[in-house]
Amino acid sequence: MYIAEKTRYDRMRYNRCGASGLKLPAVSLGLWHNFGSNGSFDNMLDMCLTAFDNGITHFDLANNYGPIPGAAEENFGRILKKELGVYRDELVISTKAGYEMWPGPYGDWGSKKYLVASLDQSLRRMGLDYVDIYYHHRPDPETPLEETAGALDGIVRSGKALYVGISNYNKEQTIAIAQLFQRMGTPFIINQRRYSMFDRGIEKDGLKEYAAKHGIGIITFCPLAQGLLTDRYLNGIPTDSRIRTDGRFLKENAVSEETLEKVRALDALAKERGQTLAQMALAWILRDKDITSVLIGASKPAQILDNVGMLSNLQFDAAQRERIDRILV
Repeated sequence: MYIAEKTRYDRMRYNRCGASGLKLPAVSLGLWHNFGSNGSFDNMLDMCLTAFDNGITHFDLANNYGPIPGAAEENFGRILKKELGVYRDELVISTKAGYEMWPGPYGDWGSKKYLVASLDQSLRRMGLDYVDIYYHHRPDPETPLEETAGALDGIVRSGKALYVGISNYNKEQTIAIAQLFQRMGTPFIINQRRYSMFDRGIEKDGLKEYAAKHGIGIITFCPLAQGLLTDRYLNGIPTDSRIRTDGRFLKENAVSEETLEKVRALDALAKERGQTLAQMALAWILRDKDITSVLIGASKPAQILDNVGMLSNLQFDAAQRERIDRILV
């Protein structure tokens, strides 16, 4: 029988999510990869328990995470039933809907029918009565925004979610739906966006600054640029790398010599700071208070421990910030 570490909250930092009362750990665990039907359940269980033992209370899912779609939620439901469920009140569990989940016109995008039906399915797969955060996974260019916002508001009022979030919404889209949520009194607290040293889109479109000023949390995914911001590719492309085994998300042409020069320069700085490159890349995202949490993925417990280790050195002096900006140009 699993008993959580008594010291699990000692090392983790918890940040208030926007203007809400909810706090998220600085590091959250995403189940996008390695929790599907083709993975080892024992490894999934070990990763979740390792995460919780080290203060990671937030587990992030989506209806279509797999393979096959829905498998990550099913496996997480098994983990809850087997070991972690007794700690439900210490967990923040989120899921999303917005990408294709089942055939036909009602299994995709942002209609009320899809969002409500998808959450019902997600709750059944995980064996839950409610999720803490329910996200619309991507903007829908055809469904009226009022319908999507109204569906999320109704879901909270039904008790099936405590808070709502959005994912992959740019600044203008965020402003538009935030205004609707404000009028309805919906507990909208967070936007999930891609962000890393190599992808600074939320700075360029102004979302990072806007969210900080208007009490909206930001949780970032792909913080290590699908592994580029680690020591994984410093000496070429390993045969067991994601590029070789699953080229959907990281293409071989992304590992160019120009990119590798930047990675090597960043790795040198990380070593000077007494960190791994991955640790420094995560710490850089949390270098100010504008980001609520960084969403990590992992294939084994050791990666989670390494990532959490960055919390001991989150500070960057002016010279280091300048040096990083010069490298990234």
